[in-house]
This record gives sequence, C-alpha cells and structure tokens, in this order.
Amino acid sequence: MDILMLALRVVHIGAGIFWGGAALMMNYFWGPTVRATGLAGQQFAGHLMLKTKFVNVMTAMATLTILSGAGLFWVASNGLNSAWLKSGMGIGFALGGLFGLVGYISGAIFGRLNLNLTRLGSQIKGKPTPGQLAEIQSLQKRVALSARVSIPCIILSILLMAVARYLFLLNNQVNFTPI
Repeated sequence: MDILMLALRVVHIGAGIFWGGAALMMNYFWGPTVRATGLAGQQFAGHLMLKTKFVNVMTAMATLTILSGAGLFWVASNGLNSAWLKSGMGIGFALGGLFGLVGYISGAIFGRLNLNLTRLGSQIKGKPTPGQLAEIQSLQKRVALSARVSIPCIILSILLMAVARYLFLLNNQVNFTPI
C-alpha cells in the first residue's frame, strides 16, 4: 500500500504543479500579454494552441491530477470511512478535491472555448466580418467567465491540499496519521 500511495502522490503533486502553474501563468501573464500585443499576441496564441501539444498536455496533466487525487482520497480514507471523512483532514481533502473538480470542469470549458477562439482567429484574414466579430466577443466573454471560476477553484484546491494534513489538529475525536 505504501508504494501505491507514493506513486499516487508523485503523480498527483507533479501533474498538479504543472496544471495549476500553467493555468495561473495563462491567466495572469500569457492572456494579458496576448491581448496587449495585438497581431503578434494572436500569432503566439495561435501557435501555442494549434501547433504545439500544449492543449493535450494540459488536459493530460489535469486528468492525471484528478484521477490520482481520487485514488489518494480512496486509499487514505480506507474506502470512504465515515470517521476519516468527518475528521479535519478528511474535510480538508474533500473540499480541496471538490474545488479541484470544479476547476477541472471549468478549465476544460475554458480550454475548449479558447481553442475555438484561436481557430476562429486563425481563419480571419484581414478585418473580421460583423458576424465573426460578434462570435469573437461572445467567445471572449465565455472564456473570461470560465477563467473567473476555474482559477479561484484551482487556487483554493491547492491551498486546501497543502494544509489538509494539518487540519486533523482541529478535530481531536479522530486521530489519524497525516498522509
């Protein structure tokens, strides 16, 4: 069981660092830079989204994070043992997992919308038509909304996962060794 926990933790933490770090970089640095640099930014975004494996790698890392986290939760809780689930640590990991899952779903929506926006932008030669402009604006609003959900959820998930093992101190009724 120790080797399984170690493997799950390595995958969960490694993939989570990549996923969370890249999502934060995209939201706080790449996105604003793309918007501020006009055509050059659009070319960068087009290359990143359409010509590299970035979308596939982000999807894989996010999926590995979620699946390994679910495995860790199952093993650590001894098959969803209700006493563990009611402990401070169990509640912390459960809330972190819930925020992570919401971040995963909203991040998948963000990625799909961003990919659609990039594909549309790559098809436009010159000035966009009024219909294309309306579609771009609609996609941009939906991308911004999904980011407003995804990013805080990822941050909350990271913070809860970081401190959950110490939350057992808040609940002396159940004494478990932190994982």
